[in-house]
Amino acid sequence: MTTYLLAGGGTAGHVNPMLAIADALRAREPEAIIICVGTAEGLEAQLVPARGYELITIPRIPFPRARHFLSSSRIFLAGWPKAVATVVELIAQRKVDVVIGVGGYAAAPAYAAAKKTHTPYVIHEANAKPGLANRWGARSTRFVGVTFEGTPLPHAVTVGTPLRKEIETLDIPAQRQAALAYFGLEQHRPVLVVTSGSLGARSINTSIAASAQQLIDAGYQVLHIVGQNKPEALPQIPSYVVVDYCDRMDLALAAAQLVVSRAGSATVSELSALGIPAVYVPYPVGNGEQKFNAAGVVRAGGGILVEDEKFTPEWITQNLVPLMRDEARLEQMAEASARVGLRDGTARMINLIDAALSSA
Repeated sequence: MTTYLLAGGGTAGHVNPMLAIADALRAREPEAIIICVGTAEGLEAQLVPARGYELITIPRIPFPRARHFLSSSRIFLAGWPKAVATVVELIAQRKVDVVIGVGGYAAAPAYAAAKKTHTPYVIHEANAKPGLANRWGARSTRFVGVTFEGTPLPHAVTVGTPLRKEIETLDIPAQRQAALAYFGLEQHRPVLVVTSGSLGARSINTSIAASAQQLIDAGYQVLHIVGQNKPEALPQIPSYVVVDYCDRMDLALAAAQLVVSRAGSATVSELSALGIPAVYVPYPVGNGEQKFNAAGVVRAGGGILVEDEKFTPEWITQNLVPLMRDEARLEQMAEASARVGLRDGTARMINLIDAALSSA
C-alpha cells in the first residue's frame, strides 16, 4: 500500500491538477493513502475535503520579496521552520512514500520536508512562467513535469496538465446536441463561448456585451459566462445567452466553435486538448504568466492573443467578427490547437510519480 502526500494550492490552477492526480492515484490503487497539504486560506480548503480527501493545513508562508524585503524576511523566518517541521512529522508518522507538489504556498515546505526525510518528490508546474516554490523545489529533484514545452525549470519533462476527467474523456461530436440543449441554444447555428473566469473579466464582459448584436449578425449564437463581475446592462436579445456561473464547462466547450477567454494554464490546456480555437485575453496584472501560457498555441496557429486593454468593441468589429465568418481559418486553427494539446497529462504525471517511487 502506497502513501502519497500531495502539496500545494491557492488557486484553481493549482488545486484542480492536484485533484486530478489524486483521483487517478485512487482509481488505480483504491487502497492507497492520499494526504493533501495546503493552507486554510487557499481554494484547497474547500475543494479537497469536498472531493473526499484528507487535508492537513499549514501556515501560509510567502517567500521574501525584494520589495519590503526586511519585513517579508522576518515573517518568513518566523513561520518557515514550523511549517517544514509539521510536514516532516507528517511524512514520518504516516510513512509517506512520495511527495507530489503542484506549487503554491504549501508546496515549498513540503519539498523541504521531503529533502530532510530523503523522501522522493515530484513537481508539476502548470504555468509557462514558473512560480517561486517550484523554481526553488526543482533544484533538488529529477522529477519535474511541466504543462508547457520550454518552461525554464531543471529536469523539466513536458507532461501537459492533469485534466478534469470530464474534459479528458469529452467526446465533442457525441455531446454537442446535448450541450446545445442544456444551454437552450439552437441546434444548427455555431456558438461563440465567452468565459471571463469566476471573478469575471471586466474588459471581456463589457466589450462582448456591447458587441452582442454584431456577433449574432455574424451568424453565431453567444454563450456568455460572465462570472461575478457582471456588467450592469446586458442585452436582452435572441441568441445571446448569459449565465453567471457554469458548472458544466465540459458541455459549454462541447457546444463551442470558438472561445474567448483569459489564458490561465488550465483554460489553455483544456482548449488545446480539445482542439478548440480561441481568442486569448491574458489577465493584465501579476507576473504576466498568462501571456506565456498562451504563447505556444498562438505560435502554432491555434489561437489569437490580444492584450486586455486592446480587447474593445472596435477590436471585435475589426478582428473577431471576420474570424467568425472565416470557416476555413477556424478549421485550420482547430487543427493547430489539437496538435499542441495533450489529453493524457494525468497519465504522464503518474508515470513520473512511478519513476520517483522506483528511485527510492
